[in-house]
Amino acid sequence: MMEYLATFLFIVFTIAVYATSRWLFVKCNSHPALNIVGLSAAIVITVLMLLGITFKEYTLAKDIMCILLGPATVALALPLYRYREILRKRAWPIINSVSVGSLVTMFSATLVCKWGGLPNEVVMSMLPKGVSIPFALEVSSMQGGIPSLATAFVVATGTLGSLLGGWMLTRMNMLTPIARGLAYGTVSHAQGTAAALLEGDQQGAMAGLAMILAGILTATISPIVVYILKFL
Repeated sequence: MMEYLATFLFIVFTIAVYATSRWLFVKCNSHPALNIVGLSAAIVITVLMLLGITFKEYTLAKDIMCILLGPATVALALPLYRYREILRKRAWPIINSVSVGSLVTMFSATLVCKWGGLPNEVVMSMLPKGVSIPFALEVSSMQGGIPSLATAFVVATGTLGSLLGGWMLTRMNMLTPIARGLAYGTVSHAQGTAAALLEGDQQGAMAGLAMILAGILTATISPIVVYILKFL
């Protein structure tokens, strides 16, 4: 009984932290230092450590909350449907931009690791860092990577993208909602999509589409990328 009560309190606490972080983020005009994911994670981890609560004790609450990831991902279809006319008219530019972005993401990361002398397992774990975890796990496993390490790279990429992505896009004068959304989703998957949704429905719709396309493209062309890397 105590375990279930603790799990309930962990969930309530996590939601409260998220709501507070989101309020601060919006209140401070989306300041990158107050990134919702980064700030929420930092607060939750700090409080759990101060209270002496282990990750194992928190796991059940985490697993219950993760169940909502599926419905949340499916819910991205709603903004996509609202902007279906834009998708129809600009299908090829969208596909081309996401394809190029996915290729650049894969090659830039893996080449740095390879030229830096890191083991092949690490290189292959870095390969799918720009896509969501389900895609990344499959791609890294197929190419000889380490799934747990691939997951860490995906989380780090998403956090950095949602933390600095908006600021960098603004500094580069990329202000068009479609372009910003595609950039978020191509590079920073789900966390980037969440950040894009905070900017607007159109950005969120484009980010959700880019996230899906990037995952499919990465899974499809990763064997070709791995083959080319042998000669670089």
